[in-house]
Amino acid sequence: MKGKQKTPELFDTLVKKAILKQLVYQNTVDTLQMLKAGMQDLVDKYEALKLEGSKKIPFTYKDRGEFEAELKFGGDTLVFMMHTNVFEFSRDHEVMKTPYIKEDISRSYCGIINIFNFLSDSFKYDRVNDVGYMIGRVFINKDKHYFIEGKREIGFLYNSFANSLMNKDTAGNILESAILYTINFDLLTPPYDSVKEVTVKEFNAVLGSMQIKTGKRLGFKFQADPE
Repeated sequence: MKGKQKTPELFDTLVKKAILKQLVYQNTVDTLQMLKAGMQDLVDKYEALKLEGSKKIPFTYKDRGEFEAELKFGGDTLVFMMHTNVFEFSRDHEVMKTPYIKEDISRSYCGIINIFNFLSDSFKYDRVNDVGYMIGRVFINKDKHYFIEGKREIGFLYNSFANSLMNKDTAGNILESAILYTINFDLLTPPYDSVKEVTVKEFNAVLGSMQIKTGKRLGFKFQADPE
């Protein structure tokens, strides 16, 4: 009898959690759509300005499907990739210690959009050994509040979960911050010892598709870069 009495509570918990996750998922989808619209808006503005030499410098947006978007500018490509699952912050995360989350724990369930920076040549020349870097990730909860973990321009501006609401203007600001960080995140020469040896296979591959690994901080500890 006791087991049967708990069955309604079990189903109630199941339904409430599922509804919560569906809401978070939809808010994350909506956020990605705002980011995509913001990318197109930036492309239109770039073309309208007709800056000297801009025709030689690409600034393009590509919709890579339901969960991805690509923004290419200069020699860089930013890829925004939405995870299809919903996550909760770990108990040790600083967000979990805020009054905003303590008032309503369901606010800690978030969708995630990861922001990756790649060299555009990595895709152009199919350099499959090249590396990209996650420069930020956007968390969106049931109330469309957001929190960003990221490098410098990205992370410093958006760290108030309780007061940060995702909207069209916010998405535009995130894009501009990601672009600014990427522009200032330069390609560094790797340490000599890390590239002084090359196999015949790698050397021959270079002649066709540049298979020697390239990345902005290759051979360096990216996590140790100044914030």
